[in-house]
Amino acid sequence: MEKKNLVPVTEEEKKLSYYKYFEQEMAPVAPEHIGMMLKGPISPDKALKFSERNRLFEPGYHDVETGWCVMPDGTGYIANLTKMPGVTTDMFDWYFAWHGLNNLRYKIWNPQEHYEAVTQNRIKALDPDLTYKEKLWDTTHEILEDTGAGPDRFAINFKYPGDVGFDASKLGTEACSTIVCGKGYGHGQLPFAVPNTFMTHFVREIEGGIELRSRFWMGWNYENGRNVKKIEDGDRYPDFAVMGLAIHNVKEFTNLAAILPSLYAEEKDNWE
Repeated sequence: MEKKNLVPVTEEEKKLSYYKYFEQEMAPVAPEHIGMMLKGPISPDKALKFSERNRLFEPGYHDVETGWCVMPDGTGYIANLTKMPGVTTDMFDWYFAWHGLNNLRYKIWNPQEHYEAVTQNRIKALDPDLTYKEKLWDTTHEILEDTGAGPDRFAINFKYPGDVGFDASKLGTEACSTIVCGKGYGHGQLPFAVPNTFMTHFVREIEGGIELRSRFWMGWNYENGRNVKKIEDGDRYPDFAVMGLAIHNVKEFTNLAAILPSLYAEEKDNWE
């Protein structure tokens, strides 16, 4: 894949202890992994419907764990499976609670496409009495990133999985060690970008690490106890927007898998 320029950093960011992760080369994406996204859309009948998201708790794998498509109703769907050797559930939850406290913490995740991530609930993120999961639930991050069509602004409201239709009784079990999920919304300037997307990062523990089963339902949200389609009938997400986010997801989690074990060991107590 063509190498992109790195996002800008400030002189103050260069002084931070984890700046070295920004300077190092991003972890290379396996050609067969990115190839699954580049070869074109999967059949929509292989996609997991938003209304059936609790099927992620079932043992085994779905027919398609890595791929994307535009559904007959015009909404977009993305699935991505990332193996993360040496990563634990705690590390994953920690990173999502931690990275919204300083933009560089987001930039090191994907130095080519991540510009800003600012939590609007800083006091909650810094509360020492909360678990990593609790630090994130019901918080909002303001985001600036490039998912393929240029930098765009939006927000993600992270939620307790049980409040957005997941079977909370299965959290922390062999079926699922954690779920990071959120509702994208807001002020994106690019048509059919991340706003109005429901994001799920579903984690299972495997030998030697974790596996991450990401799902994006573009054009869906969960509101007042109901699944709600967020685009008008007749509208359709363009293929390039769905594929762009799919490729972005492969790149960012390939890199996070590579840096997270050492980053956590060095920075887990560095909250300010």
